Amino acid sequence: MKVTVINGNPTLGSRLGAVIALTEELLRGEGFEVSHLNVGELPPEDLIHTKFESEAIVKANALVAGADAVIVASPVYQASYTGVLKTFLDLVPQKGLAGKVILPLFIGGSLAHLLTIDYALKPVLSVLGARYILGGVYAVDTQVARTEAGGFEIAEELRSRLEDNVKELARETQLRQQQS
Repeated sequence: MKVTVINGNPTLGSRLGAVIALTEELLRGEGFEVSHLNVGELPPEDLIHTKFESEAIVKANALVAGADAVIVASPVYQASYTGVLKTFLDLVPQKGLAGKVILPLFIGGSLAHLLTIDYALKPVLSVLGARYILGGVYAVDTQVARTEAGGFEIAEELRSRLEDNVKELARETQLRQQQS
């Protein structure tokens, strides 16, 4: 099973990065081959000018196309996901998520934006052909504490939800593979 993690965070070394790292570890434990796509590292001019044919965008889309499952991760900005993530999603082919199991993974400052996944992200994923969108994981900043050593400590409750969601992703991905 192959999964591509799309990191929509333009900031490296963030709490979301720590959550993604743990999620990738859990994915490997479930037998996934993990590819990572950090949209903040794509050439800005390719994103802004919608250069579908640019080498970087073609490679990024190939990672998505080759995956059985996709994780879409973002911090919450202005009650939505990041602009750089939206700009990349605009470059994914119209049915680029068809047949893939999708797991949203968001982090925000409070529970006030808990429904961002449902109201901001899922409609766009649906337009891209996604039909198997899992409920997702929404974390709050306080569940990912910075340590004195410069790392992060993830709260047990969040860790448990991530484990459950990765197991669900594995089950659903295996089911889709058996059906095809």
